[in-house]
Amino acid sequence: MKKAITLLLIIIFTAGAVYALVYFMKMDGFAFAWALNFLLMFCVLAFTETLKSPLASAYYTAKPWERRGKIYEAAGINLYRKLLVWTGWEKLNKKNAPVVKGTGALAHLHYQTKKSELGHLIILVIVLGFTVYVAMEYGVLKSVPLMILNILLNLYPVFLQRYNRPRIERAIRLSQR
Repeated sequence: MKKAITLLLIIIFTAGAVYALVYFMKMDGFAFAWALNFLLMFCVLAFTETLKSPLASAYYTAKPWERRGKIYEAAGINLYRKLLVWTGWEKLNKKNAPVVKGTGALAHLHYQTKKSELGHLIILVIVLGFTVYVAMEYGVLKSVPLMILNILLNLYPVFLQRYNRPRIERAIRLSQR
């Protein structure tokens, strides 16, 4: 019951914070797109940390066409990974969550990819809704910052998690032998 109330409060806070953002900022600029994405990242992180779901849905199982990662490589995932290194995100991520050897650490990393993917999917859908609204209300050109940031901050991270998960699963199988 306590968890359900906490999740409900997070959703209410998120809705209020997004409403305040819409009220106090022009929706057709880069600053709004940036603020919306990071506000949602903060709120969705709180939501997924509280949820603590095992995330055992079949959705998280890699499909045969994505196991080798060719589709993601064709979409530019390796360039995106280089962008993460260039911006310092990889270094920051490794500092906060250093790589540890062992099956338990790999299992935790596997779960973290699912949790991260869920968070980015939630944000992707919400920002997509705002993108459509801004495109209809202010014109397609005014929605470009929302589109670009949604692709860079949400769509490609989902691709990255789906690209990495089969590799982590293989490493888990190998470490169990």
